[in-house]
Amino acid sequence: MKNIIKSSVLILSMLASTLIFAQDNKANNIDNSNIALQGYSPVSYLDLGIAQKGLKKYKSTHEKVDYYFTSAEQKSTFDKNPGKYLPQYGGFCAFGTYAGAKFRPDPNKFIVKDGKYFLYLYNLELDAQQLWLAEKNHGKLVATANKNWKKLKKTHN
Repeated sequence: MKNIIKSSVLILSMLASTLIFAQDNKANNIDNSNIALQGYSPVSYLDLGIAQKGLKKYKSTHEKVDYYFTSAEQKSTFDKNPGKYLPQYGGFCAFGTYAGAKFRPDPNKFIVKDGKYFLYLYNLELDAQQLWLAEKNHGKLVATANKNWKKLKKTHN
């Protein structure tokens, strides 16, 4: 009987830790590695306006999510004000969020506007960045995406 109880407690502990992780990845576009932005530097997007792959040796963890940077200076910049450098919509596609769905973006397709950066899905069939730009109403798109994100950030893909 004691072995059954111990086994049950162990299984419940494992399930609880799995659920805790599941909660973390709902609002962040991360895989099992917990690396945000597929390893691209959030500081490069916002401060330089370019997509640059970060290096593992320049890593910061913010709210259980790992971010990579191109240099110690970028890491320090992020560490001083991480909220400024977080991707919009947890790093999911901005146009998808506007449309009410979560899509993994191409880290090279992004827009920087109003001190924020927005990432977009891109594949052979769809260029979400171009769809966003074609609307010619960034404010309206952001307002709708922000409203949708309140619900989407609580759901799984």
